Amino acid sequence: MSFDRRHFLESCAALGLSRTLFPGVLYAQAVQADEITTEMIAQAEQLAGLSFTEEQRALMLEDLQERLGSYETLRSVSLPNSVVPALVFDPKIGGVRPPAGPVHRLTSWMPPEAMRPERTEDLAFLPLAQQAALLKSRQLTSMALTEMYLARLKQVGPLLEAVVTLTEARAMAQARQADVELDAGRWRGPLHGIPWGAKDLLAVRGYPTTWGAMPYRDQQIDEDAAVVRRLDAAGAVLVAKLTLGALAWGDVWFGGKTRNPWNIEQGSSGSSAGPGAAVAAGLVGFAIGSETLGSIVSPATRNGVTGHRPTFGRVSRQGAMALSWTMDKLGPMCRSAEDCALVFDAIHGLDDGDPATLDAPFAWNPPPDVRRLRVGYLAEAFAGEYDGHEADAAVLDVLRAQDFDLQPVVLPDIPTEPLNLILSAEAAAAFDALTRTGGVDTMVRQGRNTWPNVFRHARFIPAVEYIQANRVRTLLLQAMTGVMQAVDVFVTPSFRGGTLLTTNLTGHPSVTVPNRFTPLEDQPDSPRRSPGSITFVGGLYQDDAVLAVAHAYQQGSDFHLRRPPME
Repeated sequence: MSFDRRHFLESCAALGLSRTLFPGVLYAQAVQADEITTEMIAQAEQLAGLSFTEEQRALMLEDLQERLGSYETLRSVSLPNSVVPALVFDPKIGGVRPPAGPVHRLTSWMPPEAMRPERTEDLAFLPLAQQAALLKSRQLTSMALTEMYLARLKQVGPLLEAVVTLTEARAMAQARQADVELDAGRWRGPLHGIPWGAKDLLAVRGYPTTWGAMPYRDQQIDEDAAVVRRLDAAGAVLVAKLTLGALAWGDVWFGGKTRNPWNIEQGSSGSSAGPGAAVAAGLVGFAIGSETLGSIVSPATRNGVTGHRPTFGRVSRQGAMALSWTMDKLGPMCRSAEDCALVFDAIHGLDDGDPATLDAPFAWNPPPDVRRLRVGYLAEAFAGEYDGHEADAAVLDVLRAQDFDLQPVVLPDIPTEPLNLILSAEAAAAFDALTRTGGVDTMVRQGRNTWPNVFRHARFIPAVEYIQANRVRTLLLQAMTGVMQAVDVFVTPSFRGGTLLTTNLTGHPSVTVPNRFTPLEDQPDSPRRSPGSITFVGGLYQDDAVLAVAHAYQQGSDFHLRRPPME
């Protein structure tokens, strides 16, 4: 194998060696010797936290040299983002099996009686059940509702920088078809004729799927994601592809920074930035977001909306951008937990396109009897004084007033922060070609806490440590099974107690709901607010239970009914 500078630097990267570690003379020696040296290995050991003898290093040389050829061969194979690894994360490893029984659908669910509001503004913020009632009773047409939301998207979307692409032609065709069916008495269910928005990591045939990132701004994928197909089948109307932070991190995308409608001087958090902002501002009936590590919880909090992160494997990710095959989840972002339940009912279930999916019952007609559910709270996370403590404690008071006997729970004493390397390694693999070709250099965000840097330094994670981290993850799953034997659902401050990372690693479902709207410190008389949230976490595959408890809380509060100052 002949060495030039490019091959030399690639070899260093493959061994976990930084370019800055090599003076020119060492590079010259490598070229002259046409081989990896023991000195290179010694420096690589420092990055991997290892220590070998000179004899052991010498013994490795031939194998490491051969392995470079293997790397080059593997890199010659085209690996689109849609190709999944031959490994599947399975939360059942922790000892929990999905409940048995038929997969329930809301085929017999009937919307409540409703009267059409006089103001368009009120119509835009109606709960899905009431919109469904108006559509089914023909007080409202899908065409009228779709035109209203498209007008709002065009008017407010640019201000919030929340829209990547309007799917207007598709939407109008779907709305017309919905009205034909509804006029004929064919009602597909609660989402029939209701406009929605998709986070722009979901493929939609005929439209760009940009993943929020400059290298992919013109990308078109010739298929519809599984979630899009299921919502099509439910009769929902796709009106827009909404922004996400570039490659699902933050609220900065190639076209700008998505804004929080409660305070447009502030970003909407991410990565489901557009879905959070659009739902909060009444630009769509509901949206689909995604979460790997907080990408539903965080924008739901910042924008004051309700976000449901389903149990891992309950919603197909086929046709969605892959970031971490063992942590990615898709879920609804809505104005209430009940809205999320109506959407989840339409999108969950087994799909051949995603090997992690399965079927499990989802009972929402009627919803679970909350009086039979055991509810706990993460006591450590509520302890002490912190911003939002009073509002979080008030949530417990609301639940106790509804006769919940709240029991304290404690999360497993297992280190979780080091397990972040799982996400980093998988994300680096998902975008390996982008890193090696320099495409990451065109992304808007650069610096330490950005994907370009993570993709680079994750190449130094040894494969052994990645596997070991997943073995620790098995212990975490088993320990969480023990925690959830005492309760069906527990309540926690959204960003305290380590719950966010722990439950994203274990795949447990959560529902994040608004529980406060605090005046801005520097603008106390302004209508602008800083939303806050509380999170409910459920047992694996118990999405109906966690949604039911969140719904019960919202029945005793009104935070989910509040609207941002749209002026």
